[in-house]
Amino acid sequence: MSDDHTPESTLENTPGQGRTPEPERIEPSAPEEFGLVQVWWGDGKGKTTATLGMGMRAAGHGYRVHVLQFMKGGASSVEAVRGEYNAMAALPGISYENVGHYGWHGMADGSDETQHEAEAQAGLERARELLAAADEADLEEPIDLDAPPEDGMHMLVLDEVLYAADRGLIDEEDILALLDSKPAALELVLSGSHAEPTYLEDRADLITNVRKEKHPIDDGQRARRGTEF
Repeated sequence: MSDDHTPESTLENTPGQGRTPEPERIEPSAPEEFGLVQVWWGDGKGKTTATLGMGMRAAGHGYRVHVLQFMKGGASSVEAVRGEYNAMAALPGISYENVGHYGWHGMADGSDETQHEAEAQAGLERARELLAAADEADLEEPIDLDAPPEDGMHMLVLDEVLYAADRGLIDEEDILALLDSKPAALELVLSGSHAEPTYLEDRADLITNVRKEKHPIDDGQRARRGTEF
C-alpha cells in the first residue's frame, strides 16, 4: 500500500511493515560509487567498530574488503584473537592483518617504544603495497571473494593509522602520500587518533568525530570480551 508521497516501487524494496528481507547469497560484485576517503577520529569508543561494520556491509554486497590494523598488538586485558578476527574469517570477501606491537605507545606498559615505531613503519610500507595492488587491479570489476589482497580490493580500511601519526610513529605527510596514491575507484577508510587530523580536512570526503560523553573505562572498567575485543 502506498501513500501520496512514496512510490509503490520504493515501498516494495524497503524493509518494514512486518517484513524481514531474505538474505541473498554473496557473490563477487563491484561497487558503482566507491572512491571516497573517509576519516573516523575522536576520543569516543566506536571508531574501529564503525569501520569494520561498514566493511562487513560492503562484503555483504560481494565487494572485496581488506583491513590493515596499526597499533593494536594487544594488552594484558585483551585476548590474542579478537571477535572481529573470527567474524571476518567467517565472512566471504573480507580479510585482515595486524601489524601492531604489544601494548600502547607512550603508556608506560612495559612495551618497547622503539618497536612500536618499527611496527608502524612496517604497517606504512604494507599500506603502500596494498594501494599499489589496488592500483593494478580493475576495481570496476568483481574480485574473487577469497583472492589475496595482492589481487586488489574495493575497500581498504587502515585502522588506527591516524593514531600512529598522532603518536609521531609515522609522519602526517606519509598519510597524505597514501591518499595521493589511492586509485580513483578505491574506497579508503582511515581511523584512529584522539586529536583532530586537521591535515586531512581538505583531502577527505567524510570526516566523523566520535565523541565521548561517558565511558566505563573512566570508572575502572577493563576491556570486555564481545564489546572491546
